[in-house]
Amino acid sequence: MLGLITLPASTASSVKLLRLQHLEEMSTLKCFPHGLAVPAQPHPSWYGSRVARRGGRWASKATVTTSFEGTVAGMAPAPEQVEAMRCLSLGGWVEEQLLPLLTPVEDAWQPSDLLPCFSRSAATASAEQQQAMTMTTEELQARASDVPDDVLVCLVGNMVTEEALPTYMCMGNRVAGSCDETGCSDLPWARWLRGWTAEENRHGDLLNRYLYLSGRVDMRQVERTVHHLLRNGMHMLRPSSPYHNAVYGAFQERATFVSHSRTARHAARHGDRCLAKICGVVAADEKRHETAYAKVSARLFEVDPDGMVRALAAVLRDKITMPGQLMTDGRDADLFAHFSAVAQHTGVYTTRDYGDMVDHFVRRWKVADLAGGQLSGEGRRAQDYVCGMPRKIRRMEELAHDRAIKAAKQPEFARFSWLFDRPVCIRA
Repeated sequence: MLGLITLPASTASSVKLLRLQHLEEMSTLKCFPHGLAVPAQPHPSWYGSRVARRGGRWASKATVTTSFEGTVAGMAPAPEQVEAMRCLSLGGWVEEQLLPLLTPVEDAWQPSDLLPCFSRSAATASAEQQQAMTMTTEELQARASDVPDDVLVCLVGNMVTEEALPTYMCMGNRVAGSCDETGCSDLPWARWLRGWTAEENRHGDLLNRYLYLSGRVDMRQVERTVHHLLRNGMHMLRPSSPYHNAVYGAFQERATFVSHSRTARHAARHGDRCLAKICGVVAADEKRHETAYAKVSARLFEVDPDGMVRALAAVLRDKITMPGQLMTDGRDADLFAHFSAVAQHTGVYTTRDYGDMVDHFVRRWKVADLAGGQLSGEGRRAQDYVCGMPRKIRRMEELAHDRAIKAAKQPEFARFSWLFDRPVCIRA
């Protein structure tokens, strides 16, 4: 295991001095309920009607309140956050701790290693690769034929989310102190961002090709959904904040690891070993990426515990907005909600998983152990809020489950254009 290096002794004191200066600058602003400091204003409906009916046709429309967007997006992060990120880079921490988590290109799997191959390149592949590459399309389709529709919905939703990678790289490149300022910078943070993007890029390619070859889904509707999502973008509470980005990245990578690994288990249970292997290798990548962002957050908790606990509380208050939340196929006004309901119903990703994830990171980052002398009054309130979240989430999940049992309604279904408008159970 690689050990943490020691930052210069002046770093912590510099961070504290910068925070005091920043607090003075912010003294005229009012605290926003989500942990943000913004001018007092009503909370907007940034995505009020996800899809608006006009002229009898459904068209995607993200309605972001201009004033709120300008305030949040244009508001620079606290100076101590930028300073902390630069210290991690200049001090060698990123080079020693993060970059080794990227797989060398020569050793990395590629989508063609796991799917039928239509060229002669299989002759130079390993025995394991040849087994997948020499599989015929008919064999792949025969295995895919037994995968249930609800699992296919989860698979398509995961693939659509992966395919919106250009948005995620754009968001990552907005983070102050860790972006790629030239497009080919040799600085450690820039190399990490490009390396992470290169690894993530294979995920959408692989899942997309499998779905195309399987013949089980309406690829045009799937592709339209990807197109819509890329046009719609994504919502983040503080897109330029290094602290928010590190916390958000850790949560998102862990959530995708859980989702892909559970989909792999479903595929194996229904006899599709090819799909199980595909989801398994994607999940393994997500696990490495989770490790990276969790390590960044852990180091930032050591450097600036007060700033990080407040950032963590703000991200949790924002409910960890999923990157695919703005997806639509141009027909279903609530496509993401229906996709999420299917994931909950099948056990691919559930409310309980979210509670477990919050509990995991609270323990991983030792939030409860932060001493009172390390935290401001706001930091202590954030600590109390964060440490109480896992219990609250589990309690809400139990209450929702009890209400569902008492209601004893008939099963609910939603039609998915991805599956040629076949109905899929979203609540039993």
